[in-house]
Amino acid sequence: MRTAVITGASNGIGYELARLFARDGWKLVLVARDPGRLNSAAGNIAGEGSGPVEVCACDLSDRDAVARMGSELAARPGGVDALVNNAGFGEYGYFSGMAPATVEAMISTNVSSLVLLTRNLLPGMVERGSGKILNVASVAGFIPGPFMAVYYATKAFVLSFSEALSEETGGTGVTVSVLCPGPTNTGFAARAKVGDSDLFKGPLVQSAGAVAIEAYRGMMDGKTVIVTGLSNRIMVQLIRLVPRFLIRKAVRQRQENRGKK
Repeated sequence: MRTAVITGASNGIGYELARLFARDGWKLVLVARDPGRLNSAAGNIAGEGSGPVEVCACDLSDRDAVARMGSELAARPGGVDALVNNAGFGEYGYFSGMAPATVEAMISTNVSSLVLLTRNLLPGMVERGSGKILNVASVAGFIPGPFMAVYYATKAFVLSFSEALSEETGGTGVTVSVLCPGPTNTGFAARAKVGDSDLFKGPLVQSAGAVAIEAYRGMMDGKTVIVTGLSNRIMVQLIRLVPRFLIRKAVRQRQENRGKK
């Protein structure tokens, strides 16, 4: 039975992806910070598939804990066949006023844990000649983000890192994909303090379930960059035609308006 490890699996896109894996008969290892929410999610997901569901409560901002978990996962009999690095968070505000601990936690969760888990599990996949990795970035990874500078930069890292690994693993039987959703109905906006923004309202906001379906299909097909939603795909193409200074100004204006609500 194939095994998939999914971080940030207690809600949102990670939870919806876990449901899709379960329905296809995968054995799951679900990772999240909150044990209560994680166990509740695992109970719901277990009822949707035929494979067992394990939980691993881990704070992904704790690099030592992530390193231990990664080593344990890599040593599992039969290895891990799919890794979904979904966990991440953002926060709105001036970088100069952001608490250093928040900055460090964001980089550790969004970037360091993703890199460490990939480093632990990718060699086994290459050795076995099969495996799939899905890293969750964002359309924010294509542009700079004034007032959410660290979050946008972490997603740019994830996008670049994933595309590079996709090339490195060519011909090995392992595929690396990167998911770039736009505004999605999850708990992200509330935690980032942007829940009242127009960006997260209206018909263009996707559900976590819809994003997960596109992501799962793209991952299984070995697609490298998965931008979900037609409007987001159009935006990403238009970004390439607009001078960078205009993009910075436009994003700043939108972010400033978001903060005044």
